[in-house]
Amino acid sequence: MKTIVITILSIVFGIGIYAQNAKSVNDAKGLSVGFEAPMFVAKDAHNNEFSLSESLKNGPVVIIFYRGNWCPVCTKHLSKIQDSLNLITKTGATIVAVSPEKSTNMEKMKEKTGARFSLLYDDGYKISKAFDVNFDPTKGETRKYNMFLGANLKEANSNESPQLPIPATYVINKKGIISWRHFDPNYKNRASVKDIIIALAHSRR
Repeated sequence: MKTIVITILSIVFGIGIYAQNAKSVNDAKGLSVGFEAPMFVAKDAHNNEFSLSESLKNGPVVIIFYRGNWCPVCTKHLSKIQDSLNLITKTGATIVAVSPEKSTNMEKMKEKTGARFSLLYDDGYKISKAFDVNFDPTKGETRKYNMFLGANLKEANSNESPQLPIPATYVINKKGIISWRHFDPNYKNRASVKDIIIALAHSRR
């Protein structure tokens, strides 16, 4: 009986600590224009490695954070990016999309969007944390995503902490500086292809 009580208290205490440490969507501010971009290395669904520092040697890089293949707004956004991919890449830019989803789910996103650009796995939320776009959805939000959208966040994501990224978009110039960003806590608002192309044009100045 004593063991059961201790176990229950440990769980309650742990939940209390998590609630205190949870980062709300409004706590995430995102790195600002003019900051040095955090350099990172990440793998795609096929275990191919992407290095931001190496890619920048060839031109600017567009980084799109997305929530997951279960998110219809993310799917629509990445589909639009794919539809205009040639307009973006002919500026000399590389485009990558980053999420906490594991490889199986990244493959699902590729199938849904036809993406021919790299979808990268944010292992341990390291990239989203470095860009300060990660947050902890509320219990109600998590329940909604899991029940109605089939997200299954604990199984699909990097670890058992169901964090998500604000779906921000960053343009990193060849010097490794953030030259433009689209950052909005409202997940429905996304960077347009037009805005990305204009931002890329300005990044070369």
